[in-house]
Amino acid sequence: MTTDAAKFTGDIPASYDLRLGPVIFADFADEIAERAASFKPLRVLEIAAGTGIVTRKLRDKLGRDCELVATDLNPPMLEIARGKIAQDERVEFMQANAMELPFQDGEFDLVVCQFGVMFFPDKDKSYREVRRVLKPGGHYLFNVWDSFEHNSFARIAHETIGEFFASDKPTFYLTPTGYANLDRIKASLQAADFRDIAIQVRQLEKLILRARPFAEGLVLGNPSVTEITQRGNAPPQVVIGAVEAALHKQHGPDPMTISLQAIFVQARRP
Repeated sequence: MTTDAAKFTGDIPASYDLRLGPVIFADFADEIAERAASFKPLRVLEIAAGTGIVTRKLRDKLGRDCELVATDLNPPMLEIARGKIAQDERVEFMQANAMELPFQDGEFDLVVCQFGVMFFPDKDKSYREVRRVLKPGGHYLFNVWDSFEHNSFARIAHETIGEFFASDKPTFYLTPTGYANLDRIKASLQAADFRDIAIQVRQLEKLILRARPFAEGLVLGNPSVTEITQRGNAPPQVVIGAVEAALHKQHGPDPMTISLQAIFVQARRP
C-alpha cells in the first residue's frame, strides 16, 4: 500500500538529504530525539526513517544499551541512512510498510516518526499497528507539518511549481501539509486506544544563507520532480529558478529567515 507522494526514489533521496535536511528537518530532529531519550527506552522503533536524519540523532542521544530499529518504505532512502551509522552502533535497518509492521506484539518501548504520518494512506491502521508493537505503557512520539499558512516554503513551492502546469498540477506539497487538524489527530489516536495524548505546536525561525540550494531541494528533493521531468513543461532548472525568485520575493535577499512550524504528538499505550 503506497501513494505517489511517498515514492522517494532515483536521485530524490540525495537532494532531500543534502538540500532540505539541514534547513527544514535537522532542528526538529534534534527535538524529537531529545524527547525520545527522556523516556529512557531499551528498544526503539523508528518508522518512515527516510535518510536517517532522526536516526542519527536518536543514536547519539539514546542510552548505549538501547536497541534501535529504523524502517522506511523506500530502500533508496534507507541506503543513505545506513551511511550515517557505524556497524557497531546497534542500529538495524529494515524496509517496512507502516500499515503492516513486520514485528511481534509488544516488542518496543517507544515508536518514533518524524514527518512520516502524513504520507500513510491509512493513518488509522498505522496507529493501530504502532499500538500493537508497543509494550503496555509504551509511547508513540511523532510530528507532522502544520499547514501552508504556517510554512511558507511549502506554499511557495506548491504554487510556483503549479504555475508551469495548465491542468492536473502536481499536488505533492498538499500531502505533507495536509494533516494539521489537531482534533482529527487526537480522535484517530483515541480510536486506536491510545491514552495521555499530548499535542504541542512548535515554531522556529530558520536562517537560510543561500536560497538557491534550498530551492533545488524543494524541486529535486521530492516526487514533484518526476512529474516535471515526465511532462516536459519546463526543465527542472527553470522551475528551480522560479522557486528561488519566489522565495526572495517573500523573504528578501540572501541570507533570509523563514518560519517553520510543526505539530508534535505524544501518546501512550495503556
